[in-house]
Amino acid sequence: MATATGVAEERLLAALAYLQCAAGCAVFARNRQTNSVYGRHALPSHRLRVPARAAWVVQELPSLALPLYQYASESAPRLRSAPNCILLAMFLVHYGHRCLIYPFLMRGGKPMPLLACTMAIMFCTCNGYLQSRYLSHCAVYADDWVTDPRFLIGFGLWLTGMLINIHSDHILRNLRKPGDTGYKIPRGGLFEYVTAANYFGEIMEWCGYALASWSVQGAAFAFFTFCFLSGRAKEHHEWYLRKFEEYPKFRKIIIPFLF
Repeated sequence: MATATGVAEERLLAALAYLQCAAGCAVFARNRQTNSVYGRHALPSHRLRVPARAAWVVQELPSLALPLYQYASESAPRLRSAPNCILLAMFLVHYGHRCLIYPFLMRGGKPMPLLACTMAIMFCTCNGYLQSRYLSHCAVYADDWVTDPRFLIGFGLWLTGMLINIHSDHILRNLRKPGDTGYKIPRGGLFEYVTAANYFGEIMEWCGYALASWSVQGAAFAFFTFCFLSGRAKEHHEWYLRKFEEYPKFRKIIIPFLF
């Protein structure tokens, strides 16, 4: 992108990345003072709700559709480069699973407050544009970037994190047997070490993506993910400690052995 329009868009994408970091800080501060607005922590005052399965599909869809649009577009010059294609595919694989597979594996699921769903749609739209547009139009990598240690380690972290996330979701789905009601303590996998193993996997996933992309845009996404999910994980952890006297006290919140 050497044109004036291209330079302007590069500046816009950088500004959006820094704005995402600022939003992450605001979310982190808010989560320390108030409860989440969905799931078991949602307040009864949130009367307008969306069925869980529909909410997940709709809110994740922008982060699936926007990369697909860039792949289909003939005006995406950077996608002629293998590193750019692989990095965008990493983003696309996650949201393909989140939008087209995960919702249809859900067993029940509490309806999501409309406010939370709307905020998620806004985030996925902005972040989907930021990541897909940067990788398809701005990011420049050497052809041998895929052999660089940063890419290789980052890709390994991304893949490991995604597998942890999927496996942890599987454990949570199968906590209740047919006819069971109420909540149970998760067992197995990384749940033996942390309360929010699924969130730990997702944070690892996007930290790996950030390392592999070696970009401000990728780092901003990873930072926001940590700020959002760490607060949510802390709520879960405190809830389990209140709910179950026998809850393992040695379990950390979200990072094994540390936090």
